[in-house]
Amino acid sequence: MMDEPDAVFWDRPAPVGNLLLDQLPSYQSLLYRRKSSTRRRGSGRSRQLSIRSGKWAEQTHSGEELRPVRELPKSMQDKRREKQQRLQQGGALTGWGLWRLNAHRSLKRLKEDGVDLLSALQLWRTDIHLIEGMFGTGILSYFSFLRFLVLLNFIMFLLMFVFVMLPMILTSHTSHNITYSSTNVSECSVYPPTSRQSLVAFHEHITDLLSGTGFLERTYLFYGYYNLEFIHSHFTYNLPLAYLLATISYLLLSLVWIVKRSASGFKRKLIQDEDRFQSFCNKIFAGWDFCITNENAARLKRSSLLYEMKTDLEEERIKRRMANRTRGERCRIYALRAALNLFVMAVLVTCFYCIYVATVFSQLKQVKNEKSAFLQELVVEYLPSIVITLANFITPLIFSLIITFEDYSPAFEIRFTLMRCVFMRLASIGVLLFSLWVQITSCKTQECPCGYDHDNYPCWETHVGQEMYKLVIFDFLIIVAVTIFVEFPRKIIVSHCDHGLVRWWGQQEFAVPQNVLEIVYGQTICWIGTFYCPLLPAINTVKYVLVFYIKKVSLVTNCRPATRPFRASSSHFFFLVVLLIGLALASVPVTVSIAEIQASRACGPFVSYSTSWRVVPQGITQLPLGLRSFLLALASEAFAVSFFVITCLGMFYVIALAGAHKRVIEQLRDQLAMEGRDKRFLIQKLYQAQQATYGRSADGKGLRRNRADAGLCLVEPSVVLETQA
Repeated sequence: MMDEPDAVFWDRPAPVGNLLLDQLPSYQSLLYRRKSSTRRRGSGRSRQLSIRSGKWAEQTHSGEELRPVRELPKSMQDKRREKQQRLQQGGALTGWGLWRLNAHRSLKRLKEDGVDLLSALQLWRTDIHLIEGMFGTGILSYFSFLRFLVLLNFIMFLLMFVFVMLPMILTSHTSHNITYSSTNVSECSVYPPTSRQSLVAFHEHITDLLSGTGFLERTYLFYGYYNLEFIHSHFTYNLPLAYLLATISYLLLSLVWIVKRSASGFKRKLIQDEDRFQSFCNKIFAGWDFCITNENAARLKRSSLLYEMKTDLEEERIKRRMANRTRGERCRIYALRAALNLFVMAVLVTCFYCIYVATVFSQLKQVKNEKSAFLQELVVEYLPSIVITLANFITPLIFSLIITFEDYSPAFEIRFTLMRCVFMRLASIGVLLFSLWVQITSCKTQECPCGYDHDNYPCWETHVGQEMYKLVIFDFLIIVAVTIFVEFPRKIIVSHCDHGLVRWWGQQEFAVPQNVLEIVYGQTICWIGTFYCPLLPAINTVKYVLVFYIKKVSLVTNCRPATRPFRASSSHFFFLVVLLIGLALASVPVTVSIAEIQASRACGPFVSYSTSWRVVPQGITQLPLGLRSFLLALASEAFAVSFFVITCLGMFYVIALAGAHKRVIEQLRDQLAMEGRDKRFLIQKLYQAQQATYGRSADGKGLRRNRADAGLCLVEPSVVLETQA
């Protein structure tokens, strides 16, 4: 006869433990889902799967022995036992096994030393650690992104220098057989001198330095100086082909590098956006940045976490309110958003028209080449850059005001405003290039004899390069001017004035997204201008190095972190997405100018070709027959269709695999929740068994004493112990 406590667990004769496990919620759920298979296979195997389902992580993998003991997901006692076993196994090894183990340890130690050496040689390692300690990982993400752009621009400069500039430098200092680019159209091959004649004033040198004209126009800085076609030495070097392939290479390199860096950020963002409950848990239990060592930064981090929690709760409230909207309220808000978006489009069109008018006016003034005062000449040269900068300054203020009336969630407000600013900044460059090409491709007569306006733009690629050069220089000058003439005086005024208006104005905020948009704007200009100005990546590298130190000094002395923070985990992915958009935009004008627009007949390496792209088929015809046939096969329609089909199949496979992984993740989450219910069920059973035992074996006084003791080790069944993923 079973005791009363045992009857709680077993109501009928059965093997020990089976009836209790049959009552587990996880097993009941498994029976419900797999009723038919349970009847055929019996309850033993299903119960075994249910019991062991939560212990997959404890299985021994084949590669576990190669992992360090400290990285194993085990307790300290198990790790000590594992280490002792490994030492015993290592002592028993002899011959080949011992040599293999020692070789593995040596290679691993060498790899760790190499990683430590590379991290020690990392650019701005100490400065970035200082910024991380003072302001946390949110602002750190901006400076890490800036370091990435410095390295990217330096690699772009190396590509252009090694394959384009270095052959030109070597031919000027050595004796080689050189073939210069030439054309049969004599009237289109005239390239008049651009350097200033007679006595030159000092301010004219300053104008030439800031605009890329005069003595800088016929240098290594611009496209028109590279007028070689072939360099004959031990082999024939095709400079036009190298110039074009170097351009394609830096665009592809940028694409691969950005996609590779954005992959990890995309995974984190996908996980964060998957479950709102997980986002709350991460903020509460893992949201603190332990890199912070500054008291003010810690106070700001606390307020930013509080702000994020309020923002998330506000988003949940807005979602609930949106779900409860009536049809009339939806129509009203959609009509308001449509009207505001039309107003935004009107603002953008107005800005683009102003950029177009400023560009046309500036070009007409430069073509006339009239003498004027120094400042007036400089303003005319930089008029498109000034208008673009003003538009980029005014439109974010308008967008921030408009977004408050559109009734979006706080997080979406930030993202949507930033995307509008991104579109404004990048589209302004496109409008500038369109305005330039309208001037370049239109002649006084109906048809241009040279394919472009040769009279006003004998080397139009150099002229486009000068415009990109001016944009880069002016962007840097604006950053320096804002830091010196706005942020420093504002810091001094806020520190030494106690007026209420000054306190309301407050200290300058270091807004990470806006600062990132500035450098993405500059990088987009660099991608476009490198084809026309091969030294532009070197200029951009120096510019970003100086910007790093300027922003660092401004951050430490003038600024404070933004009250509305931009998460470091999502900012990394956002920055790279914006950079990828800039790369896509930069590729369009470069591709059009290479493939469609007539190359200059008076300068550059593509004088002998109708377009820059014509050098590729011309170069293929000079290759050996086998290689030529292979490349022509790659360019055929049959290969394109086959490659497209294979790519689609691979994409479908990846999508199916991602769907399967998502289903497995959902099952694991359900399993974790079910294990929480199992724990609660077992604790309830244990509580009932102990209550029955105390009620049968003790009197009233002893019962109260035993229950008081039991309260030290038991958990009330009302406590919820479920675990959510």
